[in-house]
Amino acid sequence: MGGQTLDLGSLRPQERPREHPGTTTGVGMGLPTPFASMMSAMHRPVYESRLRELVRRIIPHLQAGDRVLDVGCGNGTLGKALMEAPGCPQGVRVEGLERVVRGGEPIPVHAYDGKSMPFADAIYDMVIVADVLHHEEQPDRLIAECARVSRRLVVIKDHQIKGVFAQRRVSFMDWAANAPYGVPCLYRYHTPQEWSATLARHDLRVVERLDRINLYPPVVNAVFGGGLQFMAVAQVPGRAGVPCEPGERLDSGKAEA
Repeated sequence: MGGQTLDLGSLRPQERPREHPGTTTGVGMGLPTPFASMMSAMHRPVYESRLRELVRRIIPHLQAGDRVLDVGCGNGTLGKALMEAPGCPQGVRVEGLERVVRGGEPIPVHAYDGKSMPFADAIYDMVIVADVLHHEEQPDRLIAECARVSRRLVVIKDHQIKGVFAQRRVSFMDWAANAPYGVPCLYRYHTPQEWSATLARHDLRVVERLDRINLYPPVVNAVFGGGLQFMAVAQVPGRAGVPCEPGERLDSGKAEA
């Protein structure tokens, strides 16, 4: 990934970095437009660094011809970056899932009611849910849906409470990242032990787990990266050998451009 240039042109200040499917309540803290625009501009190098690191971590788990779903894909930047990465296996296709489909995304995006994904079981090879679960009123329901529609892997990237003043640091980071866009925050995060319990509760077998990720530029990472970041690549149980037909989906899951 060294030296790769990623197209983040769609991350304009007036746009949210991503939508959070299923989010219905919370404390949304809108900011005055000039301040929101300034904060959004400051976020750009943070988002770029985060995107590069996510791509670097996910690529090794992809296989040729994989069909991937990015839950809460926002403007589709992660999916596009994965498919364009030098190490991406041949034929990988990434689709997105959102409660509100904006239009113009670089990947196909499916509409979602926040409860049940409009897909048959085991239709994707990998399902990614990145920085979405802590915005969910019922995160277990979303994890169960991710596992249901995946035939092989579920990739969870989120925050965790670990270290000195972790709750305060994560809460501030969450607010700073979302307030400019009016995205509500619940300020509820798992500890490493709670993540272990969550994975076990859903019978997800860990293939790779990271309890420390350097996602951000050095200065930001020193305060908000490292141990406050969690990622797990987990195997969905009992799905080995389940066929995943290209293009197969329920009618209600029709992609929107």
